[in-house]
Amino acid sequence: MNRPLAGLQVVECASFVAGPTGGMTLAQLGANVIRIDPIGGNTDFHRWPVVGSGSGPADAESYYWASLNKGKRSVTIDMRSDEGRELVLALITAPGDDRGVLVDNVVGRRWMANDVLVGRRPDLIHLRVQGYPDGRPAVDYTVNAEVGIPQITGSEEGGAPVNHVLPAWDLVTGLSVSTGVLAALYDRARTGNGAYIELALADVALAGVANLGWLSEAVDRGADRPRHGNHVYGSFGVDFACSDGARVMVVALTEGQWAALRTVTGTEQVFAALERALDADLTKESERYRLRETIAAVLRPWFAARDLKTVSDELDAARVLWSRYRGMSEVVEAHRGGHHPVLADVPMPGGHDLITARSPLRFGGDHGPAGDVPALGQHTDEVLAEVLGLSDPEIGGLHDRGVVG
Repeated sequence: MNRPLAGLQVVECASFVAGPTGGMTLAQLGANVIRIDPIGGNTDFHRWPVVGSGSGPADAESYYWASLNKGKRSVTIDMRSDEGRELVLALITAPGDDRGVLVDNVVGRRWMANDVLVGRRPDLIHLRVQGYPDGRPAVDYTVNAEVGIPQITGSEEGGAPVNHVLPAWDLVTGLSVSTGVLAALYDRARTGNGAYIELALADVALAGVANLGWLSEAVDRGADRPRHGNHVYGSFGVDFACSDGARVMVVALTEGQWAALRTVTGTEQVFAALERALDADLTKESERYRLRETIAAVLRPWFAARDLKTVSDELDAARVLWSRYRGMSEVVEAHRGGHHPVLADVPMPGGHDLITARSPLRFGGDHGPAGDVPALGQHTDEVLAEVLGLSDPEIGGLHDRGVVG
């Protein structure tokens, strides 16, 4: 199908999560994203998880790299050589209305500085991903520690900080990359002006906690928010164990959801008495949060007396907001059964299957293709011929001199 960014060319010189996520997002919307790596691959080329679950050879294929770089064209160039650097600059600043877009996270390459690139193409759109705004390095797990998330995560007993597993700030930064590129393209189409956009991971994390009101809350409290385990903050929601050991997460954000939960569990009279005894109004979200432990204690026996199938049937019939806890193996099983159209099986160059995702955006109800996984350097020759107009003998000479892979 024809995706909305078909015809746009983006050059990506980035590694790890944020920059490649931005490039992948643009590629799945139809952009021709050319990822440039050093010969042999960048530092993320064999990053875990890898084929063999880490028990294979050190150069095992990376599920991580394959999934974040699907749908792109892979070019490998010796960027330490003068010829290689000139090829990279030429690809970045190639003429054409739908070209001249760069996403990178490079540090210390003076030859790729924005002023150098703009000297060759004044309307260049250049988005640079950084750790900190001053250029110092940072990763998701270090900036997350600095904005206070691990200190409010985990059991109420406290203790050591609890790091999150999901690199959330990396993923949000990657989506911000695509947003920034598209905004700059819109402006260039209207004014003819290029843009130099800097996007720091640390700023994304700070913006995230600030926009949720959490920093203002710390000022209001005069201290950090206490930990509250698996309880949903500011409302009622917590996990319950069923009689067969399965666990479910139940949430009552709205008055209607709270009424449905009371009705299905047959606890209306219990909670009415509780409201009278404690002078509380549990139709209010804040009151449900304040009395969360008491509410959970009342509801817990209902779940403990039923297996998952019974709980599932009764909660669904009552339109309660809930979900069961699943392991990732169960998610895979559901995918194999055709229950997750956003997921796709794509072959990797080494022959292994990759479970990856199509774009979550559905145009006319269609996620579009996930995108093929490139072999490292697979498209070097065709990109040099197509974008720079190099002949076969010229490209052959570059190979002979070790300039391209």
